[in-house]
Amino acid sequence: MKLDTVLVLGTGLVGTSIGLALRQRGVTVLLADRDLGAVRLAREMGAGQEWRLGDPVDLAVVAVPPDHVATELRGLQQRGAARFYTDVASVKARPIAAAAELGCDLSTYVASHPMAGREKAGPGAARGDLFLGRPWALCPTEEATEEARQAVLRLIELCGANPVEVAAEDHDRAVAVVSHAPHVAASAVAARLADASDVALGLAGQGVRDVTRIAGGDPGLWLGILSGNAAPVADVLEAVSRDLAEAATALRALAEGDDSAAPEVTELLKRGVAGHGRIPGKHGGPAAAYAVVQVIIGDRPGQLARLFQICDEVGVNVEDVRLEHAPGLPLGLAELSVQPDAVAVLNQALHERGWQVP
Repeated sequence: MKLDTVLVLGTGLVGTSIGLALRQRGVTVLLADRDLGAVRLAREMGAGQEWRLGDPVDLAVVAVPPDHVATELRGLQQRGAARFYTDVASVKARPIAAAAELGCDLSTYVASHPMAGREKAGPGAARGDLFLGRPWALCPTEEATEEARQAVLRLIELCGANPVEVAAEDHDRAVAVVSHAPHVAASAVAARLADASDVALGLAGQGVRDVTRIAGGDPGLWLGILSGNAAPVADVLEAVSRDLAEAATALRALAEGDDSAAPEVTELLKRGVAGHGRIPGKHGGPAAAYAVVQVIIGDRPGQLARLFQICDEVGVNVEDVRLEHAPGLPLGLAELSVQPDAVAVLNQALHERGWQVP
């Protein structure tokens, strides 16, 4: 399936990122949004040109919140805007059902969802590499033609993502576990910080930043997502709540000197380790066991670039990087995840070039 022209309706983070990714592959991208300022910014970033109704494009991508997918899809189909259609909302069952109720042509429509995003919203946060190596779900209905399915598969390929075909209901239950409920849980933890003392905030380290990172998302956008997947998310949150309640009861008992409650807390921690270990690794396979090299870096321009240059010089691939700033000091700690057999080589290279390696 060849995609020469693609219409992106909705120039937020995901829509603009799709435009950027497609433009890098030579696809003609047309942009539309009720927010003309968002279209203008996306255009200036190189994501495409403003859409003017004319000949049908090969594929229209509806990049709007879940509650608006069906309405926008029907509007585009009534205009004959494209040969095929998809959406990229993070909920699938309700938009598909709503599209059927509105009388949309389901033969030309295959719902999809890229599992990629950022805490920041809007076209200004978009990146052309946002989807590289990421899973991208597609949820064809029985009515969808094979041509429509192939069009969406081609979109996923052009954006550098990995297609995962799944039923809409299964998709929604899955994202409740791996995306939607974790966002609510992170928000609940972050909410404790709103009234925390200055002493507590002064002691905040990388751990609390990691746990609460996704809580910085737009509340309005997330309310729409959670409302569209409310029952599956509630199921997960109720299970998490039971675990937390049991842990709290056990900790109360420990505080009162009842050491028999310790195994209950330990069991939850062990289950957490086991669950974390099941998260797929860098390329979608089993999580790899990387070694971590810690390096003290100054809070000055170009320090990270110099660090990566050394890695390149000695042939060490950095699988992941994490930064932790030292409160009150112009210093930070860079943690480089590398293959275990590369640790000695990298440590020696860093020492020889004067870097502080704890």
